[in-house]
Amino acid sequence: MTEETIRERPSPIFRWITLLFVSMAMFGNYYIYDSIAPIADMLKLELGFNDINIGQMYTAYSIAAVLVLLFGGFVIDRFGTRISIIIFGTICTISAFVTAVSPDLSVMLSGRVLLGIGAEPLIVAITAALAKWFKGKELGFAFGINLTIGRLGSFAADWSPTWGSSYYSNWQDPLYLATIIGLTCFVGGFTYYFMEGYALKRYTLGEAGETDRLAIKDMFKFDKSFWYIVILCVTFYSAIFPFRSFAIKFYMEFHGADREMAGQLNSALIFASMVAMPLFGLLADRIGKRALMMMIGSVAILPVYLMLVYSGVSLYIPIALMGIAFSLIPAIMWPSVAYLVEESRLGTAYALMTLVQQIGVALFNVLLGWANDTWQASADNPGGYEAGMWILSILGLIGFVFAFLLRKNETGPNNHGLEYPRGKTG
Repeated sequence: MTEETIRERPSPIFRWITLLFVSMAMFGNYYIYDSIAPIADMLKLELGFNDINIGQMYTAYSIAAVLVLLFGGFVIDRFGTRISIIIFGTICTISAFVTAVSPDLSVMLSGRVLLGIGAEPLIVAITAALAKWFKGKELGFAFGINLTIGRLGSFAADWSPTWGSSYYSNWQDPLYLATIIGLTCFVGGFTYYFMEGYALKRYTLGEAGETDRLAIKDMFKFDKSFWYIVILCVTFYSAIFPFRSFAIKFYMEFHGADREMAGQLNSALIFASMVAMPLFGLLADRIGKRALMMMIGSVAILPVYLMLVYSGVSLYIPIALMGIAFSLIPAIMWPSVAYLVEESRLGTAYALMTLVQQIGVALFNVLLGWANDTWQASADNPGGYEAGMWILSILGLIGFVFAFLLRKNETGPNNHGLEYPRGKTG
């Protein structure tokens, strides 16, 4: 092998440094998204918002995400990953400023719409870009590092009342802080633009990964195991993410936690997923039993929400159960789709799951806010949170039913090999 051949690909150091810079954009994106929850009570007290309005902050994001899910892939294919990451990273940064600049609800909602327009295609563009730089097992590890750095953004947002307590004297300063941190979306994208440009002049990069697109005709070719997973997906995420939208406020008003402790409790899910998801993924690769593990995750989340409002047990018990579910189900669910769907239809399958997930999250953020407002949930009336917890528990029960049906189908004659380490090949 000649020296010229060796130099065809960028060096490992150059590639991993590139990964770190492009992952900065993911960090800022996640931080901006989760910057509302720590100030939810301030938005009510200082601006007169209700819980429906707070839910709308997240619903606006999800609706925009649904729209760009349908069209964003074409934009990335048209302009390429270099320019797309700058475009969508810049939109994310601008969205944080728009959300912070005015107390007017419509202005703040427009900022969240902008975030949905920027964030989802930014994630898709970064995922496609990584395929240029990494191959094989290295690619899977790179995806894991990228996702972990992104989730560190959520973790940092939940902990911001602790490390950034001086910003929490009013509702606006934490959002300006999110704008500053959100600059990483632009800086990361801008740096990646030049790093890829430099590499293109001196090295040979791989092809960008294909973006997931929703092909309507393919939707009618999926069998029932796939649809069971789709329903599990929407019920699971609709129970988890809307809860996180109100969790800090809930821990403060129902359990009497201060803002710092409430943020730390909310961050436990993110921390658990960063640590445990890769381990559960490795376990599934080793023993199979994927449908069984998804059912176990569904069982774990069943009692959580009612325990939070009716039992006198330590908060750490339901939070630990939620952390197990939040780590176990996603770690198994998304890779399992590859066993159920032909490779040529994987893009449609993942796009459909993401679409349904975002629709569910959009609806239940508003529904949970409506329940809190209708039953007047507050520090003076903590029992008002109980109705919302029943809604989330019903979602958990529906998810368990379909996890059971998936397990039943995958242990029958028409299984797809989910219960075997390597699929149907054993």
